[in-house]
Amino acid sequence: MKLSPKEAIKALAAHKGPFKTLFGHGTLSIEIYKPQKVDLQQPHEQDEVYMVISGSGEFLNGDERTNFGPGDVLFVPAGVVHRFENFTDDFATWVLFYGPKGGEKA
Repeated sequence: MKLSPKEAIKALAAHKGPFKTLFGHGTLSIEIYKPQKVDLQQPHEQDEVYMVISGSGEFLNGDERTNFGPGDVLFVPAGVVHRFENFTDDFATWVLFYGPKGGEKA
């Protein structure tokens, strides 16, 4: 199995939404996510990892705010409020959800 950013963004454009699931295996799902202007997502039931493909901006993760850019990897535990803010128009990211509902507790 291979996923490329170019093909993922093409599939997302045909889907006409901000995200599209591209692969699933067990508890793992891989999506492409490209919000337009505003990130409206809510906390998720699973832990998640973002791998930024393109663009830059700020990421709010609970009480922490950080800048991000291409190649950055961001982790969000299940149930934590998070969102991308002040991002460029070319922003796109892989999203990997995994593990049980409620997340993998430390």
